[in-house]
Amino acid sequence: MKRCFVIYKKIIMKNFELFLELTRLKKPIGFMLLFWPCLWGLTLAHQFSNANYIYFKHCFLFFCGAVLMRSAGCIVNDILDRKIDAMVDRTKSRPIASGKISVQKSLMYVFFLCLSAFIILIQFNQNTILLGLASMPFAFSYPLMKRFTYWPQLFLGLTFNYGLVMAWVSLTNEFSYYPLIFYFGAIFWTLGYDTIYGFQDIKDDEIIGVKSTSIKFKKNPKMFLTVCYLIFYVSIFLVGVLMSYSFYYFLFSVLIFFHLIVFQIKPLDISKPQMCLSKFKSNNFLGLLVFINILVGGNL
Repeated sequence: MKRCFVIYKKIIMKNFELFLELTRLKKPIGFMLLFWPCLWGLTLAHQFSNANYIYFKHCFLFFCGAVLMRSAGCIVNDILDRKIDAMVDRTKSRPIASGKISVQKSLMYVFFLCLSAFIILIQFNQNTILLGLASMPFAFSYPLMKRFTYWPQLFLGLTFNYGLVMAWVSLTNEFSYYPLIFYFGAIFWTLGYDTIYGFQDIKDDEIIGVKSTSIKFKKNPKMFLTVCYLIFYVSIFLVGVLMSYSFYYFLFSVLIFFHLIVFQIKPLDISKPQMCLSKFKSNNFLGLLVFINILVGGNL
């Protein structure tokens, strides 16, 4: 009996480890980059003198939704890219590409994760639910884009920052150009940081025939990244002006500009994969800076 229990425990732990690897839950950078725009949208919409409980409740729900949808997206990406992943050094050990887990079982996980995310979605108002359902084509078509266009990162930007608008609507139950302007800028933020991330795989991608902005702009990457990040920064500045935020908002935004241009772009060497990964990961801290900027600027 004890032996059977030990064997059963090993099987459960093995499957759990595969699930963690498949969903990248050990790498929080993925779901945090999905969550930050949601938090920005909530903080833009909320007046902290009223009903703070609702704000924190929505923060929790959007965080859970980000984790679930990011996890589902990773699995769908690995299913669609399993043949490509098997030919790339960085991804060939992924569970589906390496044959550690079947496509059928992976699809069961996707169903479970999406069902859980839907249960969270229906806690919001009707407009937010409709927006969430409308995002599904973006969420699951991104992995296919690299086969047809050099701009898959643009589609990722549309997907990853969609929560900014959803979050605003979840609190206000109305649409506004404030979050739309911020959303437009955030798309270019993602376009920039995911281009940096893609520089790690340029050699393999070119051999396989996969397209990306990393390949398209490899000869002049810093100019392209500067344009992307400046659009993002201008959108942050413009929203502050339109929403009549305090002087502290614009003062603190200098740190955001410094991080984007001086810390990320200026020292970047795309021939060094570890540096590219490090600069990509630093956008988690950038997300925090933007959140603090909105929080301070809107309440001081």
